[in-house]
Amino acid sequence: MSPGSSLPGGGYSTAGLANVEIIFAAPGWRGAVPRAAALAERAVEATLADQRENGHLTILLTDDAEIRRLNGGFRGKEKATNVLSFPAPYGSLTLGDLALSLGVVRREAVAEGRRVSAHFAHLIVHGTLHLLGHDHLAAGEAVAMERAEARILHRLGFANPWRTA
Repeated sequence: MSPGSSLPGGGYSTAGLANVEIIFAAPGWRGAVPRAAALAERAVEATLADQRENGHLTILLTDDAEIRRLNGGFRGKEKATNVLSFPAPYGSLTLGDLALSLGVVRREAVAEGRRVSAHFAHLIVHGTLHLLGHDHLAAGEAVAMERAEARILHRLGFANPWRTA
């Protein structure tokens, strides 16, 4: 398969620092985030470049019902969430998988007064950092992760999501 080629089922693949597969599993993503596959690719590649990493990952763009099922099955939390990260086992040739819910992403973007595409890019960066081992459970980890997100998003042309107006 050549870089940037379509996958069966409406997916998309790219090559570079990252090999990203995008699966459009819910209608509405392409309308909500124009050029979603290209933006996701840019966000992943910027994150990997910032962290001096490379690798393969799959991004599932789905809906609230599917993300709720995944969140319940893997985390024991029976609710929809914005992004889930599924890191691959250590030593794997892949970084892992991300899943994003259109409904949650849209609602959060509206509530925060942000464009859906900006919030989408932020969540791709956030999820990719999780795949690379970053976390935000402890205060120090959270600050480091937020700084990395702000730096990467700035390079992508997006505002710092942690700065209040």
